[in-house]
Order: sequence, then C-alpha cells, then structure tokens
Amino acid sequence: MTELLNSLSTQNEFVARHNGPNKSDQQKMLDAINVLNLDTLIDETVPAQIRLEQPMTLDAPMSEADMLVEMKKFADLNQVKRTFIGQGYYNTFTPNVILRNVLENPGWYTAYTPYQPEISQGRLESLLNYQQMVMDLTGMEIANASLLDEATAAAEAMTLCKRAGKSKSKVFFVADDVHPQTLEVVKTRAEFIGFEVQVGSLESLPEQDVFGALVQYPGTTGEVRDLTDIIAAAQANKTLVTVATDLLASALLKPAGEMGADVVIGSAQRFGVPMATAVHTLRSWQPKISISALCQAV
Repeated sequence: MTELLNSLSTQNEFVARHNGPNKSDQQKMLDAINVLNLDTLIDETVPAQIRLEQPMTLDAPMSEADMLVEMKKFADLNQVKRTFIGQGYYNTFTPNVILRNVLENPGWYTAYTPYQPEISQGRLESLLNYQQMVMDLTGMEIANASLLDEATAAAEAMTLCKRAGKSKSKVFFVADDVHPQTLEVVKTRAEFIGFEVQVGSLESLPEQDVFGALVQYPGTTGEVRDLTDIIAAAQANKTLVTVATDLLASALLKPAGEMGADVVIGSAQRFGVPMATAVHTLRSWQPKISISALCQAV
C-alpha cells in the first residue's frame, strides 16, 4: 500500500505544499535580489563561522505517505490507561432513556398556555427531588438552591463559616490536596474580603488558629481517608470544616455529613450532565441544627 502511495506522490510534495514557494517562485525571488541560487544566498547571508562543516546526521528523506506510516507506528507505542484523576471534572455519558425521560421529559411542561406555569411547577418538583438526593448522599439535614460551580461554592462556604462561626480569626485554611481551581477562586474571594488563606497539610489542621477550613474528599490526587477525627479536632478549636466531596463517590464512601462536616460542597456534574453543575450544603455549629445552601450552575 505504501509503495502505491509513493508512486502517486513525490518526496518534495509535502514541503512544497506546506513550507514555502515552489521552484518557479524561488527563482523569481532570487532574480529580484540578484542572487544566482540558494547556496549563494546562504553564503552571502549566514556567516561561515556559525555553520556546520559536516552534514547533519539525519535519516534519509521520506515521502508524506511514509512519514504518516512511521508516525502511526510511533503513536501505537502509547499505552492508553484509564485515569481516575479529573480534578473534579469527568467525562460522562447520559443514556438516551434517562435523557429523554428525565432531562427532556415533556411531562414537566405543556405549550398551550403563553406563560407556561407548568414549567415552574416542574422545576420546583425537580429541584425538590434533587435537594433530597443531595441530602441523602452527603448525610446533611437540609439542602437549598442555588449557586454556581464547586469553586464558587467553596468561596461562599468560606464566608458562611465566618458568619456562622465563633472564632475571631481571619485566616481560612485550605488543605494542600484541594483542587487547584477551587483554591484559586477561594484566594480571589478572600483577597477582597480581607481574609488570609493558609495552605497546608491536612494533618496540621487541628493545630491551626483559623475560623474555617476546606478539605477535599476524595483528594485531588484520588486519595480517600476518613476525616472524622480531623474534623472533630478542628471543631474543638472553633474551626468550621468544609468538605468538598464527589457526590457520585459518596454513593459508596462514607458521607461527609456522617464524618461531622459543617459544610459540604461538590460538583454534581458526575451524574451525566455537562460540566457546569455544583452542589453546596452546610450544617452550622449548633447541635442538631442545619444551615445549608445548594448550588446548581446555570
């Protein structure tokens, strides 16, 4: 097959098509500057002392067809492995039966009225179901709607911890295994509010004099650990703890709410929706009383 392709092309075809003028164009340019040929042009423009005295050690020229074959062989050396580290964003597939019967269900609305109040009713019902699902997966007592993405929810959780907490500190602690995009949004919000953001290891959290803390569960590297003891130790120091969690992972892992988290945030993008949905729940420091906010991107 390669020999057939070679018979239909020349070795110089790729260069002429992609990397410059043809021979006729080159000669016109040489005539315009009164130079005999390309070698003479190089002699007159490139100093001899910076030129190699011997030819470069290169393989023989190849046709475009041969190059494509070699590149395919080289690409086949790649080992494609499944990655579980998406830093909060993961490609998803929504089966058509769910897409049609849930996301595109015409039963949520009708078209015979100009204002379509049925759409609002459908939204209310779907939000109620969504909030109940968030409560079940996070182990929190209540959920509310709505904000933007996970990073925005983290920034809101920081301010909420300050308002609801009893600590007089103006320092907010962020564990070093939090998603980097979340950390950057928290830093931006803190700068204009007057908070200081301190980044450190999760193990050092109980020792910090901070009004709130943000930890990732699972971590941005995929690490999973039980946060119960760390959260309890931090709360004993008047620190409200925000846990950024993966809702889908919470279907198998111990929910953050059961570990004593004051705030639970996370992305709901894992449920097969475009990468633009987040959830934000908070339980305040009062015993058996929850203050929570659910955020869903628009």
